[in-house]
Amino acid sequence: MPTLLEYALDYALACVIGAMLLCTVRLLRGPSAHDRVLALDTLWMTGMVLALVLGIRSGTQLYFEAAMLIALVGFVSTVAMAKFLMRGEIIE
Repeated sequence: MPTLLEYALDYALACVIGAMLLCTVRLLRGPSAHDRVLALDTLWMTGMVLALVLGIRSGTQLYFEAAMLIALVGFVSTVAMAKFLMRGEIIE
């Protein structure tokens, strides 16, 4: 018999996948480059949350390490993209 935690994790998984789909739509159809960067940043965050939910569901540490890597790479890439859009160059 499934517990309340399993139902909550299934619901969270469905919500995260829905958010990822909406972010992908915004990434593909965004009216400006700034909207696309924001959608990509949100997509990184939802990918990190997806890894965390899967880690809680499976009970292994591997997903939590993957979530930390996704967060670090996502932060650096968002900062680089924002700087490129503002100044036209990344390294001064």
